[in-house]
Amino acid sequence: MQISCFKAYDIRGKLIEQLDENVAYRIGRAYAQFLNAKRVVVGGDVRHTSAPLKLALSAGLIDGGAEVIDLGMTGTEEIYFATKHLGVDGGIEVTASHNPIDYNGMKLVKAGSRPISGDTGLFAIKDIAEQFEQSDVDARLAFYAEKIASDEAFLKGQGSVTVAKLADTGHYTIKSCMPAYVEHMLSYVDLAKFKPLKLVVNAGNGAAGDALDAIEQQLIAHGIPIEIIKVHHQANGDFPHGIPNPLLPESRADTANAVINNKAHMGIAWDGDFDRCFLFDEKGDFVEGYYIVGLLAKAFLDKDSNSKIIYDPRVYWNTEDIVQAGGGTPIKSKTGHAFIKERMRAEDAVYGGEMSAHHYFRDFAYCDSGMIPWLLVAELLCTSGRSLSELVKQRIAAFPSSGEINSLLSDADAALKRVIDAYQPHASVIDNTDGVGLEFGNWRFNLRKSNTEPVIRLNVESRGDIPLMEQKTKELLDLIRA
Repeated sequence: MQISCFKAYDIRGKLIEQLDENVAYRIGRAYAQFLNAKRVVVGGDVRHTSAPLKLALSAGLIDGGAEVIDLGMTGTEEIYFATKHLGVDGGIEVTASHNPIDYNGMKLVKAGSRPISGDTGLFAIKDIAEQFEQSDVDARLAFYAEKIASDEAFLKGQGSVTVAKLADTGHYTIKSCMPAYVEHMLSYVDLAKFKPLKLVVNAGNGAAGDALDAIEQQLIAHGIPIEIIKVHHQANGDFPHGIPNPLLPESRADTANAVINNKAHMGIAWDGDFDRCFLFDEKGDFVEGYYIVGLLAKAFLDKDSNSKIIYDPRVYWNTEDIVQAGGGTPIKSKTGHAFIKERMRAEDAVYGGEMSAHHYFRDFAYCDSGMIPWLLVAELLCTSGRSLSELVKQRIAAFPSSGEINSLLSDADAALKRVIDAYQPHASVIDNTDGVGLEFGNWRFNLRKSNTEPVIRLNVESRGDIPLMEQKTKELLDLIRA
């Protein structure tokens, strides 16, 4: 059987066509065999098909020789946390994050929450998964099921594998790590420094709501004067307000309006599996992830000026400036969670940040979290006595950026060559860490091809010159799209 849902860093595919219970079972069994895993944690986001996929995955894990610990409905970072906290051999989150509603997928880690990507075993798991005989897979799924689900039932989240059948094997248990997870989240901040705060939070009807509620309860128990206004908070796999993806401008209005209407200090929004965190200032303005990287770098450097900070090469002048001014060591890494995590481990870096709102923390098994960032920024608001807009205003003025601009092209290679031929001969700095990065005194740009589609991604920044940044952005886009 050919399986087409394996990507460079995770598993994502269209339901029924690329990913169903049959494929999920194969993945689980292959994962357990490849890692020789004896204990594995699993979880799933709020999508209706995440539960049946997770149960079929669990059946495969059990047949591969593993004991399965099911955390229930979780965000990806809860799997990262539990994998290390419980000392198990690996973890799998069933999620499609911000993909369309007719998609699902999986994110895989091994012991210590180390990522499994194409370079570290993901495609080996795929090869094993494709080798199982279909008759054997059908028989095993039937063994774990009261009846085989129809496609219609599967799409409605009514899978064939049952919890009771898995529990009967003696290798499947349901467990919560929420109390320990919350305690770890709060360890990043000094609660004694918190002052009265009003926050708007928007889970987008995704998986973030339960974790946020548990954090809120502990904040209240510690007497923290914090008021949380909740928007689209209840988990709902129908996503009545759209797939949660605040990276899209059209997905930001509800959070921004709630901040303004409630006169909140800050707004926070997450994607579906809440491994990315997006912030809005007290005016309801969206703060680009690039400038949040600088804020978080400063938060760690204020506590230890000798820290190493990892950043991605798309835009970085602001980050470098903050880290160097704080006495830290800025280190550039190729974009992507597997590369960032690997470099952080090699350098023992305390924090790593990407402009795409992925933030990585050494004490969180070098993994990305969507909860730690807003806690750190909330602490910074309290200790600085300044608003979020004040904290980022000077940085945005000092290093204005275009934000990432995507161009869908018929020939991405030709566009990349046009730009390199026109600009590289005049560049003072040439950086090939990821795509092509060229510097020209007071401005620079990075241009990268997508690994999965004919798209070119452009980022431009300048030193304190917005008109120059805008002019060069237009120049480059005209050439890219010629």
